[in-house]
Amino acid sequence: MSEVIRLERTRNYLQPGDVSAAVRLWQDYVHRPERDVWHDYEWGSTHWYCCGNPLEARALLDTVMPALSPRSVRELRKIVSRSDVVWNRPGR
Repeated sequence: MSEVIRLERTRNYLQPGDVSAAVRLWQDYVHRPERDVWHDYEWGSTHWYCCGNPLEARALLDTVMPALSPRSVRELRKIVSRSDVVWNRPGR
């Protein structure tokens, strides 16, 4: 966690709390009912303007991972991969 905090302070594209917010946003999104996800895909989501785009949050996590140490990357990937598995289930 301390490495993520240091990274958020030293990168101009990150604000304090961005990584944990991205993880939460991605986790919440992949656990939504499929009909809600399909609705967002078809018509977009006005909710994303105020609360963040979960797909951009997932992209941010991919951007942050190479900047972390191998140990921290493993820890973050372990957390993110649980949500990725839900997202990549058949029928999703």
